[in-house]
Amino acid sequence: MSTKHVAIQCATRLKEAREVRKMTQARLAELLSVDRRVYNRWERGASVPQLDAVVRIAQVLQTSVDSLVGLLPPTVPRIHNPQLQALAAQMDSLSDEDQQALIVLMDSLVKRSQMTKLLIS
Repeated sequence: MSTKHVAIQCATRLKEAREVRKMTQARLAELLSVDRRVYNRWERGASVPQLDAVVRIAQVLQTSVDSLVGLLPPTVPRIHNPQLQALAAQMDSLSDEDQQALIVLMDSLVKRSQMTKLLIS
């Protein structure tokens, strides 16, 4: 596989993974602590990120490095917000009582959002 093909494959996967997360290039660049122009070059295939950057991108987008470089099919995260995803990964370690409290809280926030949408429509 040529270097150009790898760059194009990586660029395509970067864009897909970012869009699934509903993030802008600027926001992802900010989360990665890189200049947005640098990230833009990666996504256009004009350059390829170094391995450490690919690992950071995979962490932020909650996907695998293999998926980003095209060795595995793209992964589709269920939770789009990286902070919520990180917290969700820790929820199983909570006590049953705390998990129940979290369910009640989350349910009330979802219902409030749904009611607000109904009232605005």
